[in-house]
Amino acid sequence: MNSGWVVTVSVMYLGLLFGIAYWAERSHRTRRWVSNPWVYSLSLGVYCSAWAYYGSVGRAFTNGVEFLSTYLGPTLTAPLWWIILRKIIRICKVQRIATLSDFVASRYGKSANLGALVAFFCLIGIVPYISLQLKAISTSFAVLAELPRTEELTSDLTLYLAIGLGIFVMLFGTRKIEATEQHEGMVTAIAAESLVKMVAFLFVGIYVTFGVFNGFGDIFTQASHKPALRKLFTIDPNGGYGTWFWHVLLSTLNILLLPRQFQVSVVENTDERHLNRAIWTFPLYMMVINLFVLPIAFGGALLFQNQTVNADNYVLAIPLYFDKEWLALITYLGGFSAATGMVIVETIALSTMLSNSVLMPYVLTQPTLRRKIGPNLGRFLIGARRISILLLLVAAYLYYSKLAGRYPLVSIGQVSFTAVAQLAPAVLGGIFWKQGNRYGATVGLILGFSVWFYTLVIPMLAEAGFFPLSLNTVGPWGIELLKPSALFGLEGFDRISHALFWSLSINVLSYVLLSIRLPQTSMEHNQAILFVDIFKYSEVIESSTIWRGTAYIPDLQSLLSQFFGKERTTQLLERFANENEINLNWQRASPQLVNYAENLLAGVIGSASARLMVASVTLEEKISVDEVVEILKESQELILTNRQLRQHQAELERATTQLRQANEQMIRTDRLKDDFLTTVTHELRTPITSIKALSEILQDNPELDMEQRDQFLSTIIRESDRLTRLISQVLDLEKYESGKHFLRTETVQLAEVIQEAVEAVHQLALEKDVQLEVSLTEPLPPLQADRDKLMQVLINLLSNAIKYTERGKGLIQVLLRRSGDQYVLTVADNGPGIASDYQQLIFDKFYQAENQTIRKPKGSGLGLAITKKIIELHHGSISVESQPGSGARFTVQIPLLKEVRAEH
Repeated sequence: MNSGWVVTVSVMYLGLLFGIAYWAERSHRTRRWVSNPWVYSLSLGVYCSAWAYYGSVGRAFTNGVEFLSTYLGPTLTAPLWWIILRKIIRICKVQRIATLSDFVASRYGKSANLGALVAFFCLIGIVPYISLQLKAISTSFAVLAELPRTEELTSDLTLYLAIGLGIFVMLFGTRKIEATEQHEGMVTAIAAESLVKMVAFLFVGIYVTFGVFNGFGDIFTQASHKPALRKLFTIDPNGGYGTWFWHVLLSTLNILLLPRQFQVSVVENTDERHLNRAIWTFPLYMMVINLFVLPIAFGGALLFQNQTVNADNYVLAIPLYFDKEWLALITYLGGFSAATGMVIVETIALSTMLSNSVLMPYVLTQPTLRRKIGPNLGRFLIGARRISILLLLVAAYLYYSKLAGRYPLVSIGQVSFTAVAQLAPAVLGGIFWKQGNRYGATVGLILGFSVWFYTLVIPMLAEAGFFPLSLNTVGPWGIELLKPSALFGLEGFDRISHALFWSLSINVLSYVLLSIRLPQTSMEHNQAILFVDIFKYSEVIESSTIWRGTAYIPDLQSLLSQFFGKERTTQLLERFANENEINLNWQRASPQLVNYAENLLAGVIGSASARLMVASVTLEEKISVDEVVEILKESQELILTNRQLRQHQAELERATTQLRQANEQMIRTDRLKDDFLTTVTHELRTPITSIKALSEILQDNPELDMEQRDQFLSTIIRESDRLTRLISQVLDLEKYESGKHFLRTETVQLAEVIQEAVEAVHQLALEKDVQLEVSLTEPLPPLQADRDKLMQVLINLLSNAIKYTERGKGLIQVLLRRSGDQYVLTVADNGPGIASDYQQLIFDKFYQAENQTIRKPKGSGLGLAITKKIIELHHGSISVESQPGSGARFTVQIPLLKEVRAEH
């Protein structure tokens, strides 16, 4: 493939990466992408770097299924993230920790020396890993463009790539001075890259499995016929299980301790609950991306049996072998994204580590240098981080050009993994064991790292010609017990398992023994309690960090202004003062305010440097471990009291809410009752007045003709009937309410009842010119019910529908059907409809609609209340669906098999 075309695509991809990051940064005010659990889960995919993308195939080619150990560790222990990772996240958020070195330094008494030591070890361990990414890109470019590796600096694409990545990281990784702030653009770009590399690997995997071969079965069958490949199907019983154990343990530790994983999983985390999503999506992601590793490895081995094709390059070589350049280009982009993602995040994490844990503590202890920098510490810090990024990439490039080309991808990656694993005792012990101290952590790290260097790095340097090869074969000075690959005579392990066993064992042993034998300082003890019991103290961290001495608010204000500016410093202090009822006009600063200021600074320059800065403007008194214990005990009691107070307050608020709701209900009920009495009284008085007036006319005018007399008498009888119905309704309702009303059950054909009810209201419909449509879907079984009461229900619903439809345009539809073990009766009309606010209230016995413009009960308003009671006596239900202006649909559901409460 034309090299210019490959370069163009690479540059375009980097431009796309810039665009995604820029867009995410611009849109973070309206939508924070880092707050999305899917983006968070995908960003964890930075674990799968170029080593995973290319190296897994190479490792599968040489070690078979053993390559899975790199992914089994994180997969098997993912459920534990809720215990371990959530605790680390909480500690970092509360104590404003942004790097692994700061985490260790803060835990062990905010020790600047320990922080610098961790940063140095991470630098030594990770730079080769960054160079590995550069090597992967360079090699894949050479394979795709069919170019030999160049020794000329100006023609080396890798150099330009390193420069481009450096610019990206400086633009989107160092814009904010607070290291604890999230990088929206960077995280979104990394999440996008995780998708790109997964899709690209799936493409090439599907092509090899189903395009080149006839599926998984074909590949594995052909491979099984080759003895060299057949043995890769199984685990070697001679030491293979031990190798698996150590490699799984290694990957388990690295998913927590790699600086880039710490950056995306802890620092960039915005919500601990995102772990719930990541716990299952991240293992799923790893399973998908590794689905075709073995088929590609075996496929490459079968295709290139007599050729010198590096197994690391099979993912590219196979498409090129079949002239599928477009697929090779997609595959290259996947590897490119895997490498760039790792480099971006790793350099951000390492540059912050170097600036906060190495550079700033040094600057703060050099008065001359400090005076030269003056009040511009913030600018100096950002500049230092940017220079650190460039230096890291230069170091990685130099390592790549001098050493990385001599080793396969897997070798370099595993060596880096083993170096980072040395942090495990200090980190994990620090969050679960209060007695762990600085001496144990420091000595354990130094010894563990030294053993790592001796057993893994020295042999590599010897193979590269920097030391005599006899060092590897017979040991230094001919002492075989000191052979790096068989230290103290231990044999049977592969090189990584051997190094991990010795380095981690000595590290853990030193950490535990020295922690038990040597005491902690008061600061260490304070931090140990805050780390181990973080969930107890996370809400009161300022009052739980023990500090005693003399400090002045203007001094702290001046200190903070050097990093946050005057305006933001004022805002931060005022917010804290308001929350804690502190008067900022006082000159003396409270211990809580000192701790708050130190905590703010820790988020910018690290906890050790923050402590040095605060110490430079305050006069701190020494405090003993016993005093720390006593103060923390009081603090814990205060926490308990505050918690109880909050519980009581919450209970009081709940009770107040319930009382208010009950009071509102009583007021409403009382008002509705008054309305009901007013309505009923009015309804009673109207017919009585009419009867009395007509009766007086008849009495006072005996000469009235017979026709007029008959008319008056008919009116008196009609009004009397109306009066009787109203009184009956009130009495019926009272019986329903008191439970004294019983049903006269019999076998009823509901369809017949409907027909009779329709006939009963037929005349009313005719008078108003309303159309009545009845639909009975199928013959239905009889029902045990009170026929008269059901008739009352139907007449009430139908007469209501007739009342509310417009004369000459009304349409009423009655539908009866069976749904499961229920009758479903629907009465729908095209009247004015009912507003949603009133749809439940119309069944209330006291309800009278307040809004006179909507449909409301006429007369007593008891019809629907009685209807509902009758339906409920039949164990059924009634509901209404309506939109104002679109009619109403009443639905009655009555069970077929329920025993109704019958009259005896």
